[in-house]
Amino acid sequence: MSDEPRSSPTGITPPPGGFAGPVKRSVTIAGHETSISLEPVFWRALEGAAAARDLPLNALIAQVDLARIESDDPPNLASTIRSWLLAEAMRAGGTATR
Repeated sequence: MSDEPRSSPTGITPPPGGFAGPVKRSVTIAGHETSISLEPVFWRALEGAAAARDLPLNALIAQVDLARIESDDPPNLASTIRSWLLAEAMRAGGTATR
């Protein structure tokens, strides 16, 4: 049996590991402990982004957080991370973001 996700009759293919709810992890940002809840697919993408930048995971999260708090109406950190990861994936794939 293959480990590859199978499409449903709708044509929707689950992400690797299947659909899963958020997983909470503790991280340190600027010396302060906090927790972030993200779905496993986003944790994997975030770890990949940190590795691609040769940064520890906490350092990348701190950079994303800094960009977040500089915005006019900052959303929560988990939403910011998801949005940033999607925008990064779209940029890498040549898909326009608005």
